[in-house]
Amino acid sequence: MINPIPLFGMGLGGKSRNVSDQLLTNLYREIQPEGEKYRMAIYPTPGLSLFTSFGEEPIRGWWQVGTLIYAVHRNQLYSINNAGVRTALGTLGTSTGRCDLSDNGAQVIVVDGPNGYIFTISGATFAKIADADFPGATTVTFLGGYFIVSKPDSGQFYISGLYDGTAWDALDFATAESNPDELIRVFADGGQLMLFGDKTTESWGNSGAADFPFAIIGGAASEWGLAARWSLAKFDNSVMFLRKNRLGQVQIAKQAGYASVAVSTPELDNRINAYSAVSDATAFSYMLDGHSFYQINFPTADESWLYDGLSNAWQKVQSGTGRHRANLQLNLLDSPYVADYENGNVYRFSDDEYTDAGAPIAREMTCRHISTGDWTVFEELWIEMEAGVGLSSGQGENPQIMMQVSKDGGHTWGNELWVPFGKIGEYRKRAVWRRLGRSRDWLFRFRVTDPVNTVFVNAWGRIGG
Repeated sequence: MINPIPLFGMGLGGKSRNVSDQLLTNLYREIQPEGEKYRMAIYPTPGLSLFTSFGEEPIRGWWQVGTLIYAVHRNQLYSINNAGVRTALGTLGTSTGRCDLSDNGAQVIVVDGPNGYIFTISGATFAKIADADFPGATTVTFLGGYFIVSKPDSGQFYISGLYDGTAWDALDFATAESNPDELIRVFADGGQLMLFGDKTTESWGNSGAADFPFAIIGGAASEWGLAARWSLAKFDNSVMFLRKNRLGQVQIAKQAGYASVAVSTPELDNRINAYSAVSDATAFSYMLDGHSFYQINFPTADESWLYDGLSNAWQKVQSGTGRHRANLQLNLLDSPYVADYENGNVYRFSDDEYTDAGAPIAREMTCRHISTGDWTVFEELWIEMEAGVGLSSGQGENPQIMMQVSKDGGHTWGNELWVPFGKIGEYRKRAVWRRLGRSRDWLFRFRVTDPVNTVFVNAWGRIGG
């Protein structure tokens, strides 16, 4: 008798394969409402289609205002319209390193560490901030009519003139006060100014004072700091980031009020803290079909991880065999775009695209352990998928799915067994494997590399003694 097999789970392997080796790669889960045919479906993450390209070097930073993207590439600021047309706007004094951007409605500010620059939108003019009181800046944000910047290698932040990024006063600064740690990033969220230090985080509000309008909010300091400057991103109604404190290890956390709450699991923490470096991590967030996603990239480890706020689950995303190509993300006219970490490519980010700009996407699922405590024989296993999704011609015309079996807890794997799961219109096609042998513990891995819609629905099997 064929029975459902509980292969699909919510876990993530990490500390011990024998406990769990679960992993989704370029896939994500969606829990279905009560009364639906199945309780979980597994869908493909978005693919990439080329939108425009700056050439070899990656984009250093970007920002969206109205119908344009403002992007820094090498030592130039460009605008990009929704047709992908690039226009050079001005020249920076540096050509490498991450830049931060913001706007006040009339001006776009760019900071690159030693300098700041203002692009005036109405007059299309670009100029270095000439005010001698400008302190230099590693990060910038906007709140209450003021640009706010973090002074490099200090705990200080400065504010601009009211709606004027060209005007700065040497006395218009304050210091993050709860601890004497370095200020890593300034960030505005929910009408408050968040000051992320190396080991602590503070929240400041606009007091309306005439001399300096920002003041610390009492009781709003947290003993967690920012472990990677560019890991901070808006997420849902809050922010997410890679955090650390004086205890040493790092976690991925979501801000909840004035406290941060870990969302990374012990298994993921175990993986991340084994990396040789994490301070170079980058992150962004986006929404897809009601899911709020946060993607964090670890360049040194060459890995990327994706958090789904709807299912509260983690999965891996990758391009080829390394980290995912997307490094920066923003929306233009309600469409998401991402910038490549390795070159100057800009991509549309779409769940209707099943390649990474023509390169195959391997979608892989390592499932839950199936263990009965005694010897069992798998006479037959079939995976229920959205079948009949084959293409009219070329790769994907007869899409295939691969299965491997591990009978020793995920330490070694058997041969790759490929079967088709449906040419175009073959909606009743099933991916079936038979005579799989015997074991006390079963672990299954599935992979699809064809550029088709890959949706897993359920698993069924016939098990004997």
